[in-house]
Amino acid sequence: MLDFKIDRVAFSIFGIDVYWYAIIIITGILIGAKFAQKEFSRRGFSEDFIYDILFVTLPFAIVGARLWYVVFEWDLYKNNPIEILNFRAGGLAIHGGILFAIIALYFYSKKKEIPLIDITDVMVPSLALGQAIGRWGNFVNGEAHGSATNLPWAILVDGVRVHPTFLYESIGDFLIFLFLINYRKKEPAKGKQTAIYFMAYGVLRFFVEALRTDSLMIGPIRMAQFTSVIYLILGIYLFVRYKHLNMGQFIKKNRC
Repeated sequence: MLDFKIDRVAFSIFGIDVYWYAIIIITGILIGAKFAQKEFSRRGFSEDFIYDILFVTLPFAIVGARLWYVVFEWDLYKNNPIEILNFRAGGLAIHGGILFAIIALYFYSKKKEIPLIDITDVMVPSLALGQAIGRWGNFVNGEAHGSATNLPWAILVDGVRVHPTFLYESIGDFLIFLFLINYRKKEPAKGKQTAIYFMAYGVLRFFVEALRTDSLMIGPIRMAQFTSVIYLILGIYLFVRYKHLNMGQFIKKNRC
């Protein structure tokens, strides 16, 4: 049985603790970026294009993930708003991060005159991989676990056997990644990669969230489940919209 009691601090530099959570998240981003870089290069973009994207989107993604969490956990911050800036204390939500990153990417794509869907088609497999790796940061932090269970793969949290929901999502994200990188070898229609990611992750997160005990709520509604339904609808819309366009219509040669 897995035990959640793991030291969150990887090491310290000049008295400043460096957490495993940050190391794992950064590792996921860098590994995902390498996959995206290879695909962008294959489509005629410069090798540095992925770093331009990360420079634009990552700050917005971090702010968005934090704001999303703060909004739905406002009771924790309303009496001490300065704690909103204390990122090291935890409190990031992936849905907010994705939303703000897409907004930043939209304006960047407009400036570069590249359709947003062209970029997201390349990025979504890397996003899924980054999420699969990043979920292990939740394991180290002792968070994102589920309700009590007697299943043989349960983990022990505060003496109680619970669902390792971080693991369920990590495995699901990795399977989405594997499917997408293999699917794009078939030169799928424009928009299909993005559509499949939103549909697949929407379904995955909806069911995983049902087992979690730390959901962000709006009244009786789990916000992550509500957002997952939106993802599913968006994915279906994109799948239908781009049904008849092939990949050759959006490969950019030496644009950036």
